[in-house]
Amino acid sequence: MSLVTEIDYGTPAVTSDKTVTLNIDGFDVTVPEGTSVMRASMEAGIQIPKLCATDMVDAFGSCRLCLVEIEGRRGTPSSCTTPAADGMVVRTQNDRLKKLRRGVMELYISDHPLDCLTCAANGDCELQDMAGAVGLRDVRYGYEGENHVKSRQNGEENPRYMLKDESNPYFTYDPSKCIVCSRCVRACEEVQGTFALTIEGRGFESRVSPGMHEDFLSSECVSCGACVQACPTATLQEKSVIEIGQPEHSVVTTCAYCGVGCSFKAEMRGDELVRMVPYKDGKANRGHSCVKGRFAYGYASHKDRILNPMIRENINDPWREVSWEEALSYTANKFRSLQEQYGKDSIGGITSSRCTNEETFLVQKLIRAGFGNNNVDTCARVCHSPTGYGLKTTFGTSAGTQDFDSVEHTDVVILIGANPTDGHPVFASRLKKRLRAGAQLIVIDPRRIDLVRSPHIQAAAHLPLRPGSNVAVLTALAHVIVTESLFDEAFIREKCDWSEFEDWATFVADAKNSPEEIEKISGVPADEMRKAARIFATGGNGAIYYGLGVTEHSQGSTTVMAIANLAMATGNIGRPGVGVNPLRGQNNVQGSCDMGSFPHELPGYRHISDDGARDIFEKLWSVKLNDEPGLRIPNMLDAAVDGTFRGIYIQGEDILQSDPDTKHVAAGLAAMECVVVHDLFLNETANYAHVFLPGSTFLEKDGTFTNAERRINRVRKVMAPKNGYADWEVTQNLARAMGLNWNYTHPSQVMDEIAATTPSFAGVNYDLLEREGSIQWPCNEKAPLGTPVMHIDGFVRGKGKFVVTEYVATDEKTGPRFPLLLTTGRILSQYNVGAQTRRTQNSVWHEEDLLEIHPHDAEQRGIRDGDWIRLVSRSGETTLRTKITDRVSPGVVYTTFHHPGTQANVITTDFTDWATNCPEYKVTAVQVSSSNGPSEWQVEYDEQAKQARRILPTINAAE
Repeated sequence: MSLVTEIDYGTPAVTSDKTVTLNIDGFDVTVPEGTSVMRASMEAGIQIPKLCATDMVDAFGSCRLCLVEIEGRRGTPSSCTTPAADGMVVRTQNDRLKKLRRGVMELYISDHPLDCLTCAANGDCELQDMAGAVGLRDVRYGYEGENHVKSRQNGEENPRYMLKDESNPYFTYDPSKCIVCSRCVRACEEVQGTFALTIEGRGFESRVSPGMHEDFLSSECVSCGACVQACPTATLQEKSVIEIGQPEHSVVTTCAYCGVGCSFKAEMRGDELVRMVPYKDGKANRGHSCVKGRFAYGYASHKDRILNPMIRENINDPWREVSWEEALSYTANKFRSLQEQYGKDSIGGITSSRCTNEETFLVQKLIRAGFGNNNVDTCARVCHSPTGYGLKTTFGTSAGTQDFDSVEHTDVVILIGANPTDGHPVFASRLKKRLRAGAQLIVIDPRRIDLVRSPHIQAAAHLPLRPGSNVAVLTALAHVIVTESLFDEAFIREKCDWSEFEDWATFVADAKNSPEEIEKISGVPADEMRKAARIFATGGNGAIYYGLGVTEHSQGSTTVMAIANLAMATGNIGRPGVGVNPLRGQNNVQGSCDMGSFPHELPGYRHISDDGARDIFEKLWSVKLNDEPGLRIPNMLDAAVDGTFRGIYIQGEDILQSDPDTKHVAAGLAAMECVVVHDLFLNETANYAHVFLPGSTFLEKDGTFTNAERRINRVRKVMAPKNGYADWEVTQNLARAMGLNWNYTHPSQVMDEIAATTPSFAGVNYDLLEREGSIQWPCNEKAPLGTPVMHIDGFVRGKGKFVVTEYVATDEKTGPRFPLLLTTGRILSQYNVGAQTRRTQNSVWHEEDLLEIHPHDAEQRGIRDGDWIRLVSRSGETTLRTKITDRVSPGVVYTTFHHPGTQANVITTDFTDWATNCPEYKVTAVQVSSSNGPSEWQVEYDEQAKQARRILPTINAAE
């Protein structure tokens, strides 16, 4: 194996229908019009020396190393800033250019430490490479610039010496090695859009700075790594490289955090991971990353990982380590005995949105073919199940309509119930870039998220609606569009059911749905709603992106259909730059849904009662399938409390921390006789488990993930599983223990089975994914290379379906006892229940969950910033610290749910979406008051967790 090499063309690619042909060093080269001479030269295989140029950012032309001669032009222009022209004749190398480049390089080296042998970038330093490329063999000037000499020759401390900044947990900043190429500054601006870095000082005093005399940790830097990746020297360097050394081989794989699905090069030294570098050919991230994917992989080797199977008869007993054979045999026997005693439907399972498509497919296959029922569900039940219902109803397919590249063609974006700078940061950076180029943004969110106003962007409208009023506000926008005749009649008549549109238009045009009336419900000024509706309907290509702030409501499915109505009414479906785009939370939540993880659906979203679909699987699996939908997660827990559901296999989900009404989840788990947790760590759910099967990380397996844009991306094994097995092998071994004759030897065979049974995956195989890099389903005979944009020639269901979306207020009401509304969300540095990120240095940014509260509400309650408070609802109570901020509106409080010590979901209610049982996390009536210690529930929980995690010492057989 070797390092995966990527060509740096020096300047970004240009898209143009016109081409120009020029001659470079005697060779004719044809390139798109607007391409730089430097890039054209690289296309011809001729590399021009460069330092400030890289194809991740726009040309800058400051280093003067890429000088060329152009016939008929005076001087020596920089090739990175000079566009190629038809008939141009370029010389990249002659005596004059050699002399100029060496002179330039001499000046750089004269103010750079010559500690190459001990420098962490040795072997990966562009300054070193370019010194060799220009043939520099001697430097006529002094080597010891004042900024990088700690002590003068007389032994005195040098006051101008600049210390290393070691504050960031993942990288160092050594100003003495800075060559002021500005690549890091430009990457922070152009790629990330944070504008955290600048160049301060003049002449030899010039250096990169993260702000007003701040260190990197306390600055606005979001640790995405773009600056480190852009740096051509060791000025910005990963600490892992300093500690381990340069990597010697790499493997391209897919990040296992959010639903963006970024591609990374896992760069290795032996079987030790040195660093994760974003892969430029990754079609979801285009070479960009965030702090989680770039740096937060340390959990894979964390001491908390459980690497041996464990069992216990009773959840009050300590764990006992056993062999894989004993653990699987025990589980299979227990499950069989439960079914004999309580019936076939008394057990079930939960698939993981963190595991691969192949692993998820096998879990639902085990439950349907091995358990003989359809009691299978997944984490999408508590996040995006309304997306599946709403989009399938209106469009005919349960997925987003576009690829992420589509954002580059949009003119106006509605962002509702999503906070991409925290939850989907790489997509957020692409969106910010488009907004800086002139696109307009409408934010519909109870909080003032960063995208409402941040450096160089400002939303055209922010509608800070009252939590729970999504449907009302979207209907008010539709009211304006219909009553002012801003809808796209031609699109609707051609692509949608016109009579259904007329019924819907009559409904939304009713005076009760006017912005003026909806203002009373939502708290959003009517003028702002009218303004937003007009911008979206008349602003050009309109795209809608949404997140859990849409789906996690009692009207989640209704809101998704209201979004679909809005897109169809304005004709914003079926071309680049438009569409309805759910931002999926976990890395493979789309894939887990695709793979048939719901109790009523087989892979490919075909209902279990569909005789034809069932017949495909019955013939292949040689088993009769149950045609009745099984139990959803909430139903499993209810049935457990009732005594009819007795056993569960949970792969890679922590339902005790992530699901609503924690006390009810705990009661359901405690009532079961065999809870099997298959995970990396003894998570919160494992407190109630009888069997623990150690899992494998994304670094230890082969397979695929499907991201939020339906992109099927390869996951490649970069190291051997520390527990001995990849997750798909564990599930297969459990299936064998239960009597099933499974003989897969590689996940590619599982994908072949998926393709053979699932029409939208019919053309997918590992060979295709290796050739193309990734594919967006549907991929079949009609679309052999996948489908970036859906519904181009019409909707999957035929005609688009308009649905009347009547606003129904949630049953969760505020009142004198509970006057505030709690809503929940995520933060950049942490991920979901925090099992992974809390075991990395990301906790330096967010070591505890905080309650955001408006200054007015805090003052009324005598609460100061940082105070411990008691947060109580009708369901339960917890304690946490406050953060006083006007990002939330008066009457609204907000917290994250990343830390189990907070147990935020002990507060949330059991109200759910009417169609899918998705919990109403985003609307909980609460009261806030001062507190001087943890709640009774937290004390009891902490004690129970400590008892539940005891592991008996392993007895050495030799003794």
